[in-house]
Parts: sequence; structure tokens; C-alpha cells
Amino acid sequence: MRISALGTALLALLSINPTFCSGMKRIGNNPGRFANATLVRLSEYLSTGYKKGVRPVRDWRQYTLVAIDLMVYSILSVDEKNQVLTTYVWYRQQWTDEFLVWSPEDFDEVEKVSIPTANVWVPDIVINEFVDVGKSPDIPYVYVSHDGLVRNYKPIQVVTACTLNIYNFPFDVQNCSLTFQSWLHTINDINITLMRSPEEVMEDKSVFMNQGEWELLHVLTMSNSFTVDNVSYYAEMKFNVVIRRRPLFYTVNLLLPSIFLMVMDVVGFYLPPDSGERVSFKITLLLGYSVFLIIVSDTLPATAIGTPLIGVYFVVCMALLVISLTETVLIVRLVHQQDLQPRVPVWLRHLVLERAATLLCVRDKHKLCSSLLSAPLPPYTENNLHTASHCSHHHHHHHHSCNMARDAHARGLGMGLPVRDPAPPIMDSILQEVAGIRGHLERQDESREVAKEWLQVGYVLDVLLFRIYLLALLTYSITLGTLWSVWQYA
Repeated sequence: MRISALGTALLALLSINPTFCSGMKRIGNNPGRFANATLVRLSEYLSTGYKKGVRPVRDWRQYTLVAIDLMVYSILSVDEKNQVLTTYVWYRQQWTDEFLVWSPEDFDEVEKVSIPTANVWVPDIVINEFVDVGKSPDIPYVYVSHDGLVRNYKPIQVVTACTLNIYNFPFDVQNCSLTFQSWLHTINDINITLMRSPEEVMEDKSVFMNQGEWELLHVLTMSNSFTVDNVSYYAEMKFNVVIRRRPLFYTVNLLLPSIFLMVMDVVGFYLPPDSGERVSFKITLLLGYSVFLIIVSDTLPATAIGTPLIGVYFVVCMALLVISLTETVLIVRLVHQQDLQPRVPVWLRHLVLERAATLLCVRDKHKLCSSLLSAPLPPYTENNLHTASHCSHHHHHHHHSCNMARDAHARGLGMGLPVRDPAPPIMDSILQEVAGIRGHLERQDESREVAKEWLQVGYVLDVLLFRIYLLALLTYSITLGTLWSVWQYA
């Protein structure tokens, strides 16, 4: 009786205050915690009975078409030594999930909703060139449209292997590929296509940060299928990222200092060849270039498979400086005056002083040597010179000439000339000293003539070697400049 009475009282209370029942329902289900009950209801509808481990198709014979897209945001680093490229890209992929479909009319016209990525099926598309896990942000959601189209957009830091060709450094262009494919599913299960047209992908630079060392030229796309066992075929989509290095920094810091040093080496050839200053000047240039190479060694890219052309350029410039110094040492040694220096051979005089001088249009070579003969000779009287000329050959000739002078003096006595006292003995010693001085001066004149000839030979050879050196340097520079210009603007 008490239970029936209590039930009657409860029914009466509900009939009097119907909101009491709605309040009890609100307390039980607690719908006030949700800001949008429609999205909760839609999420529960989509997740009910959903199997994320099963490919979302009703007919298992039908493949899932995954459309992908790629936009390069930044080139983070290019490691030439390890052959690794690090890029930051915006990756997009979308596919149709036949189990995530609803009618917008049943859910307050909701046409798309975000769902946690962990709750839906996601294709196992990876990049073949991956060599390391980059610091990519975690995007835990995907967008799902009412027709089942799933959009998975996320930024990725891609660390990939790339064959880097640095031969053209710093005017090099690199082509690195990013190949997307399903790691497990064959082309019968998952096929890959482009979200946009290849032309749009190639010319799209809207999000690229172009203030770094590398410039994005274009992104080429190519779809393909491959097999490893001739049984299972896999679909792949390859994006070729073509980038070009900006060479201004390396031109200013590497090429221009080297060019300036080589120009100074050419200017050093205008120093006199018989001057020791040219040798010290070129040694200073060689030491300066060695210090320059030590400083820039860390700037050049290092690889185990090849050497950049600019490295070869620096080595050749160093070799040219060494050749220039060697040529200078040889010329200075050639024109250096020595007392016992032999005369210039006839064949060398004919070949250098006649043929080469005419070929090189060296007409004023004697002016270079005029200073060697500028020292004046000591004055002598005519009688002394005449006497010394008869006494310059040998000592017995000298005594013979003196005896003849005495005989003439004796004959003069018989002809009525005045008799004079015979020459005192001191005159013999004076004549001997004068003859010795004359012989020494003649040897000096001969040595001076020999030095003059060798200086002429050295001058002509210096001009010849300088022009050969300058021609080789200009040819080398023009060749490198042409190659680098073609690489830069190709």
C-alpha cells in the first residue's frame, strides 16, 4: 500500500511540474558539457562500427585513389659531404572513405567535420628517400566531408638522400627527388595521382621563402609504377625539386680575392728582370695566396666523389704563381753579372736576340743594358795608351818593347840628337803597372759585354715567358668565366 501510494504521489508531482522530468534527464545525460551537440552526435554516428584497420571500400576489387600535392616552403640545408637535403614542405593528400558518409540534412547542414587522425584509416604513403626523421609538427586531425572525402594536410621537415653534383660550385643547380609511394599496398589497392595539374605544381612558388642561399626554380612531377619481383606493382609519384645556389657570396669572398692576387702577379712582371725585388714580391704573393687558401678551405664543399671546379681553379692559380716565381728566379740568375760568366752561345744569340726579338717586336732591348756600360774609364794620355797597347799582351812583349825604345834612344845619339840619361828603373815599374791596369780594364770591358749579352737574352726571354704566361692565364680565365656564365644562366 505504501509503494502504490508513493507512486501515485510521484505521478501527481510530475503532472503538476513536467520540467522536473526534463531536469532529471539533463542531470543523467549532462548534455550541457558540449558546445555543439550536433558535432558530437555526428562524431558518434561516424565512429559507430567504424574499423580503421580496413581499407574503406565496399567493393574490395575497387582501389583507393589517393591524390597528393607538394609545396616547397624552405630549403633548410644542403649537406654535400653526406649527400643529404633537408627541406620543409607542405604536404597534402586526400582520398575517399566510403564509410565516412552522412546526409547534411540530418545533422543541421554540417558538411565537414574534423576527426582525430588516429580514429580513421590513413594510407601508408611514405617518401622513399627518407634518411632521418625531421622535426615536423604533429597535426592530429583530418577533415572529412559529407561525401567521404578525407583531407590530410600537414607540414613536414623532410631529410632525404640526394645525389648532389658540386662540380659547378658556386654556380651549381641541384635536382633532388621526393618519391611518394605506398610501402605495402600494391597498385590494385592504392593508386596515387596528383591533386593539381603538373603545370600548376611546377610554377607554384607562392609559399617558398626565397631569402636564403638557395633559389627554387621549379618542381617537376612524374607518376610511375615499379615492381621488384615482376608480380606486384606499386604506384609512385615523384617530385623533382630543382634548386639553384645564389653565387654572390662566394663570388665576393672566393673568386674576387683570387683574381686580385693573380692580377698583382701579372703586374709584378713589370719590375726589372735584373732586380731582386721581383723575387721577393712574388714570394710575398705566393705566401698570401697560401694563407687565402687556408682561410677558404672551410667554405668549399667537401665530398668523397669529386672536386668542385673552383677547387681546381685555386690549385691551378697556385701552380701559376709557382711557375711565375720559378721563371723570375731563372731570369734573375740568367742576367746576374759574374766575372767568369761564359759568352752567349751563337745558337742562343741567333735564336733569342734575332728571331725571338723580331717576333716579339722588342726593338729597344739595348736601352735596358745601357746602365751596365755607364761607368767611365780612367783618362790616359796618347803616349801612355800607345805604350800600354804594345805592353798588354805578355811580360816578354813588354820587355821587348822597352828594349826597342832603348835602341832607338841609342840610335838617336848617332844621328846627332842630344844625349840624355837612360830611363831610370822606376819607369819600367810604372809601365808594368799601367799595362796591368789596362789589362784589368780590358777584362772588365769584356765581362761587361758578356753581361750585356746575357741581360739582353734574359730580357727577351722574360718578355716571351711573360706573354706566354699571360696568354695561358687569360685563356684559363675566359674558359672558366664562360663555363660559369653558361651554368648560371642556363
